Amino acid sequence: MQKIVSLCKRRGFVFPGSEIYGGLTGTWDYGPLGSQLKKNLKDWWWEDMVSKRDNIVGVDAAIMMNPKAWEASGHLEAFCDPLVECKLCHLRFREDKPEEIKAHEKEHQKKDEIVEWTEAQKFNLLVKSYLGVVEGKQSEIFLRGEITNGVQVNFKNVLDSTRIKIPFGVAQMGKAFRNEITPGNFTFRSREFEQMEVQFYVKPDGEEAQKWFEYWKKDRMDWYIKLGINPEKLRFRDHADNERAHYAKAATDIEYYAPWGWDEFMGIHNRGDWDLSRHMKFSGQDMRYRDPETNEEYIPYDIETSAGVDRSLLFVLIDAYSEDGERTVLKLHPRLAPYKVAVFPLVANKPDLVEKARKVYQQLKEELFFVAWDDRGNIGKRYYSQDEISTPFCVTCDFQTLEDDTVTIRDRDTMRQERIKLAGLVKTLKEKIA
Repeated sequence: MQKIVSLCKRRGFVFPGSEIYGGLTGTWDYGPLGSQLKKNLKDWWWEDMVSKRDNIVGVDAAIMMNPKAWEASGHLEAFCDPLVECKLCHLRFREDKPEEIKAHEKEHQKKDEIVEWTEAQKFNLLVKSYLGVVEGKQSEIFLRGEITNGVQVNFKNVLDSTRIKIPFGVAQMGKAFRNEITPGNFTFRSREFEQMEVQFYVKPDGEEAQKWFEYWKKDRMDWYIKLGINPEKLRFRDHADNERAHYAKAATDIEYYAPWGWDEFMGIHNRGDWDLSRHMKFSGQDMRYRDPETNEEYIPYDIETSAGVDRSLLFVLIDAYSEDGERTVLKLHPRLAPYKVAVFPLVANKPDLVEKARKVYQQLKEELFFVAWDDRGNIGKRYYSQDEISTPFCVTCDFQTLEDDTVTIRDRDTMRQERIKLAGLVKTLKEKIA
């Protein structure tokens, strides 16, 4: 993990939030490469979940909502963690994370100190904010603790503005905020993070809901494998009856074997009719669905797929990290890699060679490639530098290029090189990236 964190800072993937002011625990800023990697992941998810499917549409709901929406969803009452406090140093930990409590006790034991803990207290995870222009007369609101609610309150709006029919889904990506007690493991547990979710509405029938629950479990696992994550480091974990969220009839996590052990980054939940029923009760609005063929009215069940963007990115980075002799390599899938290709002149002190390489660089940029340019130092160091930031292909213009319009393409993972005509470069790269 130290190597991952160091690489992310050094190469512009992830920076500590507000670092020049001493930071703000649990917040992270994505740098030039990290923001592009994040965009690539989200674009791929949106393409897979929305663009390629006829039965899923997208929304982008507001982060701030009427506080009644959080009362209806149960977050004001149930969105809580049990909190205990160390009486020696007054640090707070979640009672349901015994491994973190034991680790803290061991730190004190090294100093021959015995930890005593306070009684557990409920700690609401919603982050409060205030709206209003007059100090003292502002309204208390909450930053959303998850993005689900924005879809649920727009259920009827989606129905009324489209011709979509059950079974159908509503997709959304966006920021969420939690008053995490113990942020940790780099970006894994943060106070500000992004989610990618689909609420998939089906008939309120147990067998129908279970069919779709199993469908989405397999579909999401297959997608993460498609990203290039090692299948041997992925698993399903079903929630026990006593750990499921208040809304869940069934819940399964997709977990990754991280350096600290198995941990979840994707959940599939059968939310039943909890959300729509509650919003119907608290708002007074009719949230029932009318079947256009039978005129039957019912409140549908919701099968949710909820993924953490930041957690997914972290596990993708961990899984892609490798050391091969003298070089560090991030073996990200080419579609995820921030730069798709780097262009080099073999040497930087030959103007005609640099000019030729610049033309190749510009041509690739115009073909919508995210392209790196590097003419510093020797060619070997340039290759290794691109390996470290996951650039899958490097194109080098050398003296033969000036004679016959051919270039070499180097593969990041195998380090093999092939020589091709410039006329076929764009086609070849697109095929390799796809």
